[in-house]
Amino acid sequence: MKKKYFKYINTLFVVVPMTLIMAFVGLIRNYGFGEDWFFKFLNAWSVMLPVAYLAAFLIIPRARKLAEKVTSEDKKTQTIRF
Repeated sequence: MKKKYFKYINTLFVVVPMTLIMAFVGLIRNYGFGEDWFFKFLNAWSVMLPVAYLAAFLIIPRARKLAEKVTSEDKKTQTIRF
């Protein structure tokens, strides 16, 4: 597999199980196991998956920059250590 597809496939492998879990928990919490719970689950998951997949591409780069900013040691934080 080419490296240029890695981030898309990696994101998909993260988003699919997360949305499955969230759709299942949300459905069971709100509706319980009714007679058509499985179709409600598929309907909720089919909406959640593309939204979460696209949102991940907006959130992940910003989260990476924020994490780098928080964890980087610059000269100001080195002089303030206790």
